[in-house]
Amino acid sequence: MTQPEALRLAKIQSREWPAPCPTERDQTAAERRRLHEVNQELLAALEKLARLGNGEHYGNSDGNMIARAAIAKGEAK
Repeated sequence: MTQPEALRLAKIQSREWPAPCPTERDQTAAERRRLHEVNQELLAALEKLARLGNGEHYGNSDGNMIARAAIAKGEAK
Protein backbone atom coordinates (compact mmCIF):
# COMPACT_ATOMS: atom_id res chain seq x y z
CA MET A 1 0.00 0.00 0.00
CA THR A 2 1.40 3.40 -0.93
CA GLN A 3 1.65 6.25 1.52
CA PRO A 4 -1.14 8.87 1.23
CA GLU A 5 0.02 12.08 -0.44
CA ALA A 6 -0.84 14.19 2.60
CA LEU A 7 1.38 12.07 4.85
CA ARG A 8 4.24 12.05 2.34
CA LEU A 9 4.15 15.83 2.10
CA ALA A 10 3.84 16.23 5.87
CA LYS A 11 6.98 14.12 6.30
CA ILE A 12 8.86 16.31 3.82
CA GLN A 13 7.62 19.44 5.52
CA SER A 14 8.53 18.25 9.01
CA ARG A 15 12.13 17.51 8.13
CA GLU A 16 12.83 20.33 5.67
CA TRP A 17 10.51 23.15 6.62
CA PRO A 18 10.68 26.12 6.17
CA ALA A 19 12.71 25.62 3.00
CA PRO A 20 11.72 22.54 1.02
CA CYS A 21 12.24 22.74 -2.71
CA PRO A 22 9.69 24.98 -4.47
CA THR A 23 7.95 22.03 -6.15
CA GLU A 24 7.40 20.26 -2.84
CA ARG A 25 6.27 23.51 -1.22
CA ASP A 26 3.71 23.97 -4.00
CA GLN A 27 2.57 20.34 -3.66
CA THR A 28 2.20 20.79 0.09
CA ALA A 29 0.12 23.92 -0.34
CA ALA A 30 -2.09 22.29 -2.99
CA GLU A 31 -2.64 19.21 -0.84
CA ARG A 32 -3.57 21.34 2.16
CA ARG A 33 -6.09 23.25 0.06
CA ARG A 34 -7.54 19.97 -1.22
CA LEU A 35 -7.80 18.53 2.28
CA HIS A 36 -9.44 21.71 3.54
CA GLU A 37 -12.07 21.45 0.80
CA VAL A 38 -12.72 17.78 1.59
CA ASN A 39 -12.97 18.62 5.29
CA GLN A 40 -15.57 21.29 4.58
CA GLU A 41 -17.63 18.84 2.52
CA LEU A 42 -17.45 16.21 5.25
CA LEU A 43 -18.47 18.70 7.94
CA ALA A 44 -21.46 19.76 5.84
CA ALA A 45 -22.51 16.10 5.46
CA LEU A 46 -22.13 15.57 9.22
CA GLU A 47 -24.30 18.64 9.88
CA LYS A 48 -27.06 17.06 7.80
CA LEU A 49 -26.70 13.76 9.65
CA ALA A 50 -26.72 15.48 13.04
CA ARG A 51 -30.08 17.04 12.17
CA LEU A 52 -31.55 14.08 10.26
CA GLY A 53 -35.16 13.58 11.24
CA ASN A 54 -35.25 16.77 13.32
CA GLY A 55 -35.68 19.58 10.84
CA GLU A 56 -33.34 22.44 11.66
CA HIS A 57 -32.50 21.17 15.16
CA TYR A 58 -29.90 18.66 16.29
CA GLY A 59 -31.33 15.28 17.15
CA ASN A 60 -30.46 12.97 20.01
CA SER A 61 -30.46 9.58 18.31
CA ASP A 62 -27.25 7.57 18.41
CA GLY A 63 -26.52 8.56 14.81
CA ASN A 64 -27.20 12.24 15.51
CA MET A 65 -24.87 12.15 18.51
CA ILE A 66 -22.09 10.40 16.59
CA ALA A 67 -22.31 13.06 13.88
CA ARG A 68 -22.28 15.85 16.48
CA ALA A 69 -19.16 14.40 18.14
CA ALA A 70 -17.41 14.20 14.75
CA ILE A 71 -18.41 17.81 14.00
CA ALA A 72 -16.87 18.92 17.29
CA LYS A 73 -13.58 17.22 16.39
CA GLY A 74 -13.59 18.74 12.92
CA GLU A 75 -14.19 22.24 14.24
CA ALA A 76 -11.50 22.08 16.95
CA LYS A 77 -8.74 24.60 16.43
